[in-house]
Amino acid sequence: MRNRVTQLFGIEHPIIQAGMIWASGWKLASAVSNAGGLGLIGSGSMYPDVLREHIRKCKQATSKPFGVNVPLLYPDIDRHIQVIIEEKVPIVFTSAGNPGTWTSILQKEGIKVVHVVSSTKFALKSQDAGCDAVVAEGFEAGGHNGREETTTLVLIPAVCAAVNIPVIAAGGIATGRQMLAAMVLGAEGVQVGSRFVASTEASSHEHFKNMVIHSAEGDTRLTLKQLTPVRLLKNKFYQQVQEAEERGASVDELKALLGRARAKKGMFEGDMDEGELEIGQVSALVKQIKPAAEIVQEMWNEFEAALKQPLK
Repeated sequence: MRNRVTQLFGIEHPIIQAGMIWASGWKLASAVSNAGGLGLIGSGSMYPDVLREHIRKCKQATSKPFGVNVPLLYPDIDRHIQVIIEEKVPIVFTSAGNPGTWTSILQKEGIKVVHVVSSTKFALKSQDAGCDAVVAEGFEAGGHNGREETTTLVLIPAVCAAVNIPVIAAGGIATGRQMLAAMVLGAEGVQVGSRFVASTEASSHEHFKNMVIHSAEGDTRLTLKQLTPVRLLKNKFYQQVQEAEERGASVDELKALLGRARAKKGMFEGDMDEGELEIGQVSALVKQIKPAAEIVQEMWNEFEAALKQPLK
């Protein structure tokens, strides 16, 4: 397929793997890129020297374009940006912050910049900041989420109507049919997170992958709204957060409960009781752990088949 997204990134399929913390290392990013999509290294869980190592290993594993996802709310952003520039990464996806801060600096180095948004307001800000594209991420998505709680079905056409730059849909997308639905709404590509968490190459712990493929509808919930809203699988830690919020816990109490490295404990180290397990609603449709290349090909095959089917 040739559209503005595939041309912007120099990829075959408009399928972008999200840069999830503790899941998106060089192995996953290179596998997705080699399969014709766009792989992203998730820098949010990496120290700058670790990020540099992942970038270099990704270069060795693929000759195709790949990028780095940079959550702007994390520390060491200056050092992350410097590593990205020094290593000549061609594409950067930013999120959770002001798109105007780094976009022009990165673009002066020849880097394509995409910002993740959860509302039309921030999509317009991203366009004004000079971003090459936006990811419009609906309420269904895993991990940190927008306070507006706008669903993908509503968000995508609203953002597409508001901006002139390419829109990539995210939130609740794991199949080719869902991809087609997003593109009918005006998107020119999709960003997929939860499906790739349950891939062979994802660096997420096997316990977490298995919990994802055994999850069902209603097993995730958006919580910690007083801090930064995040969608989690229900477990013992989630129940502790719920109980604290129900009794009116302060922001400081919630921060203390969250503590440090709670996400690492769950998603990377495999503590399914005390860890923070970030995943999207679409996990209920994910039933197998598969190689990333197989996931990309299945999505694309299903997309093409659905495109040819008459409406019922």
